[in-house]
Amino acid sequence: MSFKSRTKSKELAILKLLHMRMNLTIKDKQHYLNLQKGYQGEELFDTLTEKLQCECLVLNDLLLEVNSTTFQIDSLIITQEKIYLYEVKNYEGDYLYESDKLFKKPRLEVINRLHQLSRSESL
Repeated sequence: MSFKSRTKSKELAILKLLHMRMNLTIKDKQHYLNLQKGYQGEELFDTLTEKLQCECLVLNDLLLEVNSTTFQIDSLIITQEKIYLYEVKNYEGDYLYESDKLFKKPRLEVINRLHQLSRSESL
């Protein structure tokens, strides 16, 4: 059962409006497309969690602050036994995970989102 629905971020909403009204710089357009693709991946994940048939609470799109550190959790599923933390990504292409680093093939290093997940988990 979804208890907290997902909403588009303010940044995504603003970039969408700007994109419809003007030509964004290449960097801004790519950022907008990445945010949009990420949101679509989160919505797809939501369609999967809607099918859960267990007694649980699904909290989506949480923005939390602990010790003056703000962090976001894509989806949190709370059952009687456990709490499941999900960081949803919507990447395409070929990736390589090596020595605690993530690379998009052929050899472009990208931010390792496992670190983000570990940080959210510890906070």
